[in-house]
Amino acid sequence: MGIPHFFSKNQYRNLFLLGWLLLGLFQACFSELWDDEAYYWVYSRHLDWGYFDHPPMIALFIKIGYSIFHNELGVRLLVVLVNTLTLWVTAKLLTKEDNRLYYLILGSMGAMQIGGMLAVPDVPLVFFAALYFWAYKVFIDEQSWKNTLLLAISMALMFYSKYHGVLLVFFTVLSNLSLLRVWKFYVACIITTLLFMPHIVWQYVHDFPSLQYHLIERNASSYDISYTLDYLGGQLLLFGPLLGWLLLYYAIICPIQHTFERALKFSLVGVLVFFLISTFKGRVEANWTVMLFTPAVILAHQTIKRKGWKGRIFVYTLPISLLLVLVVRIYMIWDFAPGLDIRPEIHNNKEWTSKVAAVAGDKPVVFINSYQLPSKYMFYTGHLSYSLNSRYSRRSQYNFWDTETELWGKPVIVIGSDLPITDSIKTGHGTWDYYLDSAYYSYSLIQFKPAMTKIKARKGEHVSLVIQPENGYHRSVPINWKNEAVIGYGFTTKDSSYAPVKTNLTLSTAITRRLNTIDIIMPQQPGRYQLKCSVFQWPLPPTHNSHVIQVTVE
Repeated sequence: MGIPHFFSKNQYRNLFLLGWLLLGLFQACFSELWDDEAYYWVYSRHLDWGYFDHPPMIALFIKIGYSIFHNELGVRLLVVLVNTLTLWVTAKLLTKEDNRLYYLILGSMGAMQIGGMLAVPDVPLVFFAALYFWAYKVFIDEQSWKNTLLLAISMALMFYSKYHGVLLVFFTVLSNLSLLRVWKFYVACIITTLLFMPHIVWQYVHDFPSLQYHLIERNASSYDISYTLDYLGGQLLLFGPLLGWLLLYYAIICPIQHTFERALKFSLVGVLVFFLISTFKGRVEANWTVMLFTPAVILAHQTIKRKGWKGRIFVYTLPISLLLVLVVRIYMIWDFAPGLDIRPEIHNNKEWTSKVAAVAGDKPVVFINSYQLPSKYMFYTGHLSYSLNSRYSRRSQYNFWDTETELWGKPVIVIGSDLPITDSIKTGHGTWDYYLDSAYYSYSLIQFKPAMTKIKARKGEHVSLVIQPENGYHRSVPINWKNEAVIGYGFTTKDSSYAPVKTNLTLSTAITRRLNTIDIIMPQQPGRYQLKCSVFQWPLPPTHNSHVIQVTVE
């Protein structure tokens, strides 16, 4: 009875979900990794309660899948499964279900079909957001201990996927302020906090690097209208590609009939407006709103049903949407247009990594200012690699791993700009110059804690800055006595950087003292700057070795 019943006339949803799952698995198996996927795969090799960029859920997903299949499919296995489960959970939340309309809406959403197989934090977030809305629905129907626990767990899982999940909880409460009089809701929040506490502790131990980056280092210095226009266009494509505007319109005008749907609408509108306002502070990625999949689909579905519409426009545009999706799916597997510079990261990875490996041999490879390239190199060759981030590039999780200890004093290949050139490597992504360092040393985990987090001074003024060294390696640090590293500093604005300045304070001296003082010369132009201390180890660029110090020059 089981299998025939599964394929019976009344089980079209099962067939649809099975087809969706098989397509995702096929795509996952034959598409090379995107840059961020390889980066998160490296996460999974260093399981922890937190990372510089994200909470740890995606690392756990990849760890489990990769333990089964040691290839691209393993990296994406759990992601594809929960992407399919998201559709099942969302369908369960429809109060007046119309399978045909539901399939048409899903067919119009290209990003969900294509992006649903990518091993990125957004996919677990979308799934646990759907689970959260289901848990909230049963909680407001019956505030039992079981439903309280389900709500708490779903919130914690959302937060462990991506920080953006907290917005859904905030707008849910805003839609139903009576929750603030329900003591079991407070119990759920307490349980969620306890479950999420290991990540909070990780952030505390590491001086809250995620907040430091997103709230201080990432913001733009001035508004650019392209931030808003790109965000609006991105939303239409995210929920489209053809009918994203209509889907959002239907979802926003949905007539609300009960408390649960009010939470969906508050979440949808609130998150969209929140990130729209955020564009006035800097660039907002389109995928940051992907957690609205379940609210958007449910509300658009309910609008069409309650207004008695047939949704014919979804029928008419479905072949075009599916054709566009098919073309993208094929392109992700086969580079049928090699001259087309669209997401080149998804092609020729095995080619370029093998060429670099042929030159490097057993020597590790250090890439300057790229967390993507060393991740890809390690995945496709199995050889050790590392990202050294200069003071004038963004930090990454590589700034928190002690990989450097495996490289100290050993010959390595360094690939990057502004280095002595030993030779070059021709790859499908261009010609890369490299430097053969016979004895490598860098010190990203040496951090200098400044006595001041803000400085106000006149242009050209000399300011004495007291810094306290912290050895993140928790072991003695070898020194390259032939070319000893020194301490220095550098200024940047949101849009430009200034030449780094070396001091006479050597690294070997600085790390033996409890406190050090360095002389900082203020820029000659008034304005707001960001100051960081750096370690200079020639010929490598100066590295990130302190938190940002906000500087105002008058």
